[in-house]
Amino acid sequence: MMTTAPAPELLLDHRGTPRRVNKTSLSYDDSRLGTAFHEAGHAVVAMSYGLHVVTSEIIAWSPEPGQWRTTGNTALEFRPSMPWQFATQSAASTLAEVRYLMVYGLWTPGVALGCAAEHDREQAIDVLAANGHRIGRDRVPAGGKSWGQVRGIALRKVDRLWPEIQIVAHAMNENTKLTGDQIAAMTGLTNFPLGGAA
Repeated sequence: MMTTAPAPELLLDHRGTPRRVNKTSLSYDDSRLGTAFHEAGHAVVAMSYGLHVVTSEIIAWSPEPGQWRTTGNTALEFRPSMPWQFATQSAASTLAEVRYLMVYGLWTPGVALGCAAEHDREQAIDVLAANGHRIGRDRVPAGGKSWGQVRGIALRKVDRLWPEIQIVAHAMNENTKLTGDQIAAMTGLTNFPLGGAA
């Protein structure tokens, strides 16, 4: 764990707004593994669709003695021809983290609330809108999908890919940062080249 905060840009969302920092009753180790599951959800689901994954990592630091913060980052491709796949990987992160809490006996309503990643939803909405697709936060817009629909698709993907997500999360927890090629090697998925055919 770093003793100083990471570069400020790593703590901002795609709009340049600071990401929400959640207080949790989880231990450092449990919280770090939860972050690894969150990022593994992004990486594994994206790769399963044929999107190129560059890296996926945990960022952990101690702002003051006895305190800690965790966040993560998964750098991956957005391909205009695959907007709903991009949205689905965005939703998969929180679902993978919540499933981790349930499987490992750590779930409580308060801890689960801390998994909410509005920045993932908002990024999906903004990226798709810039490419002519609409996601409604609480309704189905004309010609688009609701976030609930996207989450439903993501839930099925997380269920199907749970063994791969677990492998990646534990490897990320041990190594802090994984490349897309490392993720492909450990899961049997293919990390297609940028812009490559899926």
